[in-house]
Amino acid sequence: MNDTIFNIILADDDEDDRMLFSEALEEISIQTTLSLFKHGQELLDYLFQPNVKLPNLIFLDINMPILNGIQCLTEIRNNSLFKDVFIAMYSTSSSEKDIEDSFQNGASVYINKPSCFNKLCEIVEKTLKVNWHEHTSNLNKDTFLLRI
Repeated sequence: MNDTIFNIILADDDEDDRMLFSEALEEISIQTTLSLFKHGQELLDYLFQPNVKLPNLIFLDINMPILNGIQCLTEIRNNSLFKDVFIAMYSTSSSEKDIEDSFQNGASVYINKPSCFNKLCEIVEKTLKVNWHEHTSNLNKDTFLLRI
């Protein structure tokens, strides 16, 4: 990843969470570009444009209006164009159902939103340093939850 610029997408309806996520990316040592979306439908409208540059990683909030994270995940995973895109479910929810639904519908990892900015910086950097090909080839419920 050294000199690679990571193309990241965050879909989250909470404006403060989008701002904090953006600030966290500025604090870490990995070069990134970030596209922000307010809900899943806005993200899908973007992804399904012709000639769109595919992201390396999508962070999806679960609880969003119009099209929630699980619905968005399902739509993305049902399209072979996005088979190599890694998706992190990024939510305040610790619900077993949300975690299970995310796992069953093809998310690459599940991350609970941290409650402080320093932990957010840590989890974002840790997420970007994961070897996603290796991680997803051995994916199971024990490795699905990413913790700091």
